[in-house]
Amino acid sequence: MTSPLSSPWKLSAALAAALGAGAVLGWLVGGHAVAGIALVAVAEVVLLLTRIRHQTQAMMTAPATASPLQHDRFMTRSRRIASSLRDLRNAAGQLPDAVVLLDGQQQIRWFNHAAENLLGLRRPHDRGASLQQRLAGSELAGWLHDGAHEPLTDATAPGRADSQLNVSLLPFGDHEQLLLAHDISHQNRLEQVRRDFVANVSHELRTPLTVIHGYLELLDPEDVPELAPVLDEMRTQSKRMGQIVEDLLTLSRLETQHEVIDERVPMAALLATVRKEAEALSQGRHRIVLESTAETDLLGSPKDLHSALSNLASNAVRYTPAGGSITIRWQRVADGAVYSVSDTGFGIPASHLARLTERFYRVSSSRSRESGGTGLGLSIVKHVLNLHQAQLKIESTPGAGSTFSCHFGPTRLLAPGNGNES
Repeated sequence: MTSPLSSPWKLSAALAAALGAGAVLGWLVGGHAVAGIALVAVAEVVLLLTRIRHQTQAMMTAPATASPLQHDRFMTRSRRIASSLRDLRNAAGQLPDAVVLLDGQQQIRWFNHAAENLLGLRRPHDRGASLQQRLAGSELAGWLHDGAHEPLTDATAPGRADSQLNVSLLPFGDHEQLLLAHDISHQNRLEQVRRDFVANVSHELRTPLTVIHGYLELLDPEDVPELAPVLDEMRTQSKRMGQIVEDLLTLSRLETQHEVIDERVPMAALLATVRKEAEALSQGRHRIVLESTAETDLLGSPKDLHSALSNLASNAVRYTPAGGSITIRWQRVADGAVYSVSDTGFGIPASHLARLTERFYRVSSSRSRESGGTGLGLSIVKHVLNLHQAQLKIESTPGAGSTFSCHFGPTRLLAPGNGNES
């Protein structure tokens, strides 16, 4: 009888497949190497356990006429695999991410040391226990009960109110599942320090910039004609710095804000204001059209929604050459309403689209400086839409123009009267 390990290349190929699948899954789960390593290690361990079990069964059922040489080869291979298994189990056990292997009923089969620290699991008592029952009363238990269809972010660690986790549940093997939990507490603390720094610096910069701008306004270029170009440039840059500070303060506020105080936002008036602001920025260099077919208002923050919708229109003006067209639309769709701004501008290469909402990210630094933008507008748009449970969609073709669309769900829509839209 031929055993599953009788051909070394078969085992190597199987291990390579497990390693590759683990690495890919790890990247898809969290985009970080630790998750990939965890999946690789557990994949190898499970595969080796299966191979050893199959080989043992094969030897037990093999004819008694097996030669001593075959037996010795089997024992040598088994010892080598068992040694690798111990090493891999030790490696998986020391990973900083929590790794829990579950059976088809979500009962715990195996977990590493990090799962003890981050999830409060205890060995050997919790082996064979239901993970959902073991985590009863925690945010993770509710997530598991609801099916754990999407990764859970910023979840409070069971029994550790000062720790936050990103958690994913993956199908593994034939019927098993693999739970990964990554501690993001330190990352969150660093992010909070960064936010506080930006907010404090912005506040400190606001006063001196106001003073500088005030004195520049008092200087009359006609008194010193030879300095007129210099004074104009100083005023322009002072205003730009002031706008950057204001945008940083707005972004800092939005990042620490978790909900909005809902008010009715009359869209007819807001759209007219956005168009007027775009026309003022354009100074007649573009054709700006407003198409509003949705007779509905929004429920949310008037100030923040004005900031977001105006930012998209202003960006279209800044990045569309003179003579181009800009269309602002507000329309109903089957599952809500969409505000969109389309232009015939430069367009954006596909490789840049995913990063457009990052702070200070610019497709073209020189073009952005010429346009007068701060590089924070789309970040503000993203945060405002997140607070209103809305989504931003970006479509662009280089050389043909772009369309930025904001999709608002039905719970954010108000009929012309006082009730919610159905």
